Amino acid sequence: MTTPQLSPNAMAVLQARYLQAGETPAQLYRRVADAVAAAEPEPSAWADLFYDLMASGRFLPNSPTLFNAGTGQGTLSACFVLPIEDNMNSIMAAAASSAMIQKFGGGVGYSFGNLRAKGSPISTTHGSACGAVAVLGMLSNLSAMITQGGKRHGANMGILPASHPELLDFIRMKSEWGGAENFNVSVAVTDAFMDAVERGEAWELVDPHSGRTTQTLSARETWREIVDAAWSSGDPGLYFIDQANRRNPTPHLGRLESTNPCGEVPLLPYEACNLGSLNLAAFVTDDSPEPRFDERALDAAARLAVRFLDDVVTANRLPTPEVADAVERTRKIGLGVMGWHDALIALGIPYADDRAVELAERVMGRINRASAQASADLASERGAYPASRGDGYRNATRTCIAPTGSISAIAGCSSGIEPLFALAFVKNVLDGQRLTEVNPRFEAVARERGFWSAELADEVARTGSAQGAPGVPDDVKALFATAMEIPYDAHVRMQAAFQRHTDLAVSKTVNMRNDAAPEDVEAAYKLAHRLGCAGITVYRDGSKSAQVLEAGADPARRAKPQRKTRERPKTIRGVTERMRTAHGNAYVTVNFDDDGLPFEVFTTVGKAGGAEQAHLEAISRLASLALRSGVPAVEIVEQLRGITSEPVWDSGRLVTSAPDAVAQVLAMHALEGGTEEEERLRHAYAAQTALPMGAEPLASLRCPDCNGAVVLQEGCASCPACGWNRCA
Repeated sequence: MTTPQLSPNAMAVLQARYLQAGETPAQLYRRVADAVAAAEPEPSAWADLFYDLMASGRFLPNSPTLFNAGTGQGTLSACFVLPIEDNMNSIMAAAASSAMIQKFGGGVGYSFGNLRAKGSPISTTHGSACGAVAVLGMLSNLSAMITQGGKRHGANMGILPASHPELLDFIRMKSEWGGAENFNVSVAVTDAFMDAVERGEAWELVDPHSGRTTQTLSARETWREIVDAAWSSGDPGLYFIDQANRRNPTPHLGRLESTNPCGEVPLLPYEACNLGSLNLAAFVTDDSPEPRFDERALDAAARLAVRFLDDVVTANRLPTPEVADAVERTRKIGLGVMGWHDALIALGIPYADDRAVELAERVMGRINRASAQASADLASERGAYPASRGDGYRNATRTCIAPTGSISAIAGCSSGIEPLFALAFVKNVLDGQRLTEVNPRFEAVARERGFWSAELADEVARTGSAQGAPGVPDDVKALFATAMEIPYDAHVRMQAAFQRHTDLAVSKTVNMRNDAAPEDVEAAYKLAHRLGCAGITVYRDGSKSAQVLEAGADPARRAKPQRKTRERPKTIRGVTERMRTAHGNAYVTVNFDDDGLPFEVFTTVGKAGGAEQAHLEAISRLASLALRSGVPAVEIVEQLRGITSEPVWDSGRLVTSAPDAVAQVLAMHALEGGTEEEERLRHAYAAQTALPMGAEPLASLRCPDCNGAVVLQEGCASCPACGWNRCA
């Protein structure tokens, strides 16, 4: 049997999130293989094949299957869609089902299009409706309370049709007030809306309850609102709902109104999808004059993976009867890929090269055909999915492209079809040393071609890029271009190439440089629609921090510090918060003057006289002097928040360092009742569970597991170095 060959980083990921107590990686794969093969008439033989498929690094299922298979607890599915109808019973039922799904490892998507607009009358109570955005906020707060299987935090997708009366509030929700920290959000745009934009026509917003037009907008101005919000904050994305439904295999069961949290799985109400990914880098062979794909091996692996995933549907334990019935009706699975950029590098093809797009068509087309044939064979052996109308498949869908953040770290390959985010990472190890990890393929090429040096390693580790490094040939720079260095149109064309050979959809972030213009976002959105993508997400580098810096706090409250410091009264009142840090409990006291303004800060941690206590005393004295001198508390918070050194968790809250603990207490207590920006920042901290997306600049965040840099991928904050991720 195959012995897993795992990097130290992969071992760290497994130990942190996947291995049961006392379990080895080989035992994990055996546990999963045995549990899944139990659905087979001859389990033993299939279990060996499934084990070898995983242990060889050629395929891994989605994380919930690795977490839960063979444990007797939890679901094996990664993603669900729950319906929300326009009544309280449906809203509360969705909340209850969501809690159970997220508790055991699943992400949830919702469409809020059936909810009547905010302020609409409710005849039964003689009151008025809270509206779609408020219901989304409630579900976001619920998700903040739930840790998925003790491993991951709640992930959600919220979709609103472009015709809904609350469209503008939904568009502005994240860019203006930083709400819905636990949601990715997308606007469901129709072909009719896109046509209205092109023609400069009017666009009507229609209440779904009454059917009345509530407002008429300019389609182009509404489109510009979407583009500007995405440029400034990364949200909303677009869900091309008509294109998704053109690919709907079961239109007789309903319309695909929503997707899973990362957008690659459009589903009907109550459906779930079981995902897995082939590591394409593992199928590049160099046993001929030039590297090539071993297409026969790829076909065989795809067929076996489809059987594995169909067995997962049978072996699965699902959270509610409605979900179980919907899953059995269509038996949807989604086989995808990871390691795509690694495979291109091994083949010597730059990501932005036309040859890469052509190869994507060929490789994914082959996987799609092999998957369809495997599902057809299973239908002959076991019967077609119950809702089939003669299409001859065991599974209504077979393929999709998921983001694979964690499982790609285990497999030691690049994530999904994304380009590399960086060529090197600097990690803090337990003894306090800093360990530089350079991409092994880049190092191998540099050594082979004679331009490797310690100075090059330092430069690549410092910038994450080879583009400005001296001595690196141009062809190598092109081959190892990272996500932010690849033109946005190359991102979109790659997504579209995979979409053309995928039953479901594609999870992909179109990364843009910080200096990209709103017109670039607009062009990417229009290109994705024209090329037939089911949706698109854009992230402009640094846009999360731009939101905080440009949110427009009242200039009067952000004036320059006064020269005269306030005198300390004899008696003063304050509040003390306990915050956990890597050096023990920190007790942060904020005192207020008679006018209720923050006046001074005191912080104690650990033993008196320790280095950490000395540092915190210095920070507290300077913060107190600044407060007494008229510096707004929000400016102190902005300077201290996100400073990272040995981050720890405190009741679901990420405390990145002792100075960050001071910032969090100031935000919670000193910003109350302040400007809109101060209130937004305070609420972001108060609602924070792990990572305050939409409030914290990614550039200042560090991974809580390895202290690596955090990037944004499909709305998820993730660490390319170790696979940690936090969706939405």
